[in-house]
Amino acid sequence: MDPGIQKVLDGMNALEGPPAHEVPVEQARAGHEQETKVLAGPGEEVGAIEDTELAGVPVRIYTPREPKAGTVAYFHGGGWVVGSIDSFDTACRALTNASGATVVSVGYRLAPEHPFPAGLEDCAGVTRTLDGPLVVAGDSAGGNLAIAVARRHRDNLAGMALIYPVTDAGLNTPSMRDFKERYGLTAVGLERYWNLYLDGADGLQADASPLRADDLEGLPPTYVLTAEFDVLRDEGEAFVKKLEAAGVDVTHHRFDGTIHGFWRWMAATPKTREAIDEVGAWLADRLGSG
Repeated sequence: MDPGIQKVLDGMNALEGPPAHEVPVEQARAGHEQETKVLAGPGEEVGAIEDTELAGVPVRIYTPREPKAGTVAYFHGGGWVVGSIDSFDTACRALTNASGATVVSVGYRLAPEHPFPAGLEDCAGVTRTLDGPLVVAGDSAGGNLAIAVARRHRDNLAGMALIYPVTDAGLNTPSMRDFKERYGLTAVGLERYWNLYLDGADGLQADASPLRADDLEGLPPTYVLTAEFDVLRDEGEAFVKKLEAAGVDVTHHRFDGTIHGFWRWMAATPKTREAIDEVGAWLADRLGSG
């Protein structure tokens, strides 16, 4: 385990009180925001930031210090329930500078107030307003949304970047069992997020579980990052294999010594900078600005 991530993990496991999956939603959201303030650190300077709306959805648009080409539609993680434009601000600042692309961070509606497919419709609506060259990207639940958006807009995309994406509602992989607790995101916590998001809808349909989609042919070149000690590792890597079988150009990197969430923790571990720089370079290549 990376030393910085081990320190974060030790702190998580030492917390007293009810387990995370029993914490009320509003309290969980506040906790997510506070965690990010501590572990992400101050965001780096970018060229410009604009808070506005596209297709009636709040967005934050980041222009890099050295603009080159292209746009990234970014969908944040948080189990479709927590997370916000603000809690991913540091990551998006770093990503826009690393890629040279404009990053549009989407404040899609969250469950349980707005269950499936509300968040997906928001992300798809924003994507429709953006000009190419365009890449969709997201982490965790945001990666899940990025895949669903890409399936709808495959002809208009230069690429797709997925950070430890949620790809299947089955919850039955070896990594789901091996890292089910004490590694940050727990198996029971993920199950709770699924239940809040779906609100009774079929979780095995392709827009929710893209690992079960039968129409992956023609998706754009894709980058997939997985974390070694993550309940989502195996379903992310199974999706890599399914994309490859469908003839999609895939770049995959498993970041050893990491856990779910490290993408946001710039102040805690150099692994975060390494990951963002790698994804940024891939984005620059796909958008023609590398």
